[in-house]
Amino acid sequence: MCTLLAIVLALIFLSTIILDKTCHTVPMMLVANSCLAEFIFGSDMFGMALFTFQNDLRQNYYPDSLCIFRGFLGYVVTILKYYSYLLQAIYRYITVFYPTRLFWQSIRFQVCLILATWIFGFVCPLPYILNHEIKYNIDNQICQMPLQLSFLTIYNALCVYMIPGSLTILIYFKLVRYVQDMRKHITSANILYRAQNELKMVRRIVILVMGIVTIGFPYTLFIFISFFTAPPKYHFRIAYIFIDTLMAFVMIAIFQFTEPLKISIMKRITRQANAIIPVIT
Repeated sequence: MCTLLAIVLALIFLSTIILDKTCHTVPMMLVANSCLAEFIFGSDMFGMALFTFQNDLRQNYYPDSLCIFRGFLGYVVTILKYYSYLLQAIYRYITVFYPTRLFWQSIRFQVCLILATWIFGFVCPLPYILNHEIKYNIDNQICQMPLQLSFLTIYNALCVYMIPGSLTILIYFKLVRYVQDMRKHITSANILYRAQNELKMVRRIVILVMGIVTIGFPYTLFIFISFFTAPPKYHFRIAYIFIDTLMAFVMIAIFQFTEPLKISIMKRITRQANAIIPVIT
């Protein structure tokens, strides 16, 4: 139910950004990219949960034709999620540190970055397929790469989690230092206000990323355990309970942290409420 709610919210956010002209800006395009990644991720997680539920119910112990593909897509979309938030942080960094580089802030350049992350997202997990590492786990009724101490496990952790997460946090601290330095020197109020506003947005992105990392903590813990011993029998089930359950809260956080999206949706709700005229008989 939480996964379905996340999918519905992602669709609502995407349609709002597409239909509302006030949302046709570069920052909102980057938010739409995150919502699209969350939508595909939610759809993939729902497919995994449905497959697991059906196999448990029917007591089947074999994968379907899409099991390996769902496992591969899960790695792809997880990369797209984390790097979509990194792109938002990079854009805020550019607007503060390179305000005169208009091309870097343009739609064309940002679209190129988005396309680059999507290409990377599909290329990065290819070694899992080429080496036949994504396998069906009977106990957990899921197709995933086995958790164990191996090059691909470390490679996955670096590419998917550590690199985008670390770069996002690094951008945040660089903006914090920049704003602190601006306060010490004579600076235009408009420039300082803009830098503080961009810092606030990056802080929200960091909070969102840290929330996602917290959600994935059981999965990360099982990866760490697998380096020394076999993880619990139902480790994938336990990890994905947290991911599926809290996915809706990630979408709510996106709504809460994105002012233009929140204003647009609230206007539509208010307009529809005012359109309902009570009939007195």
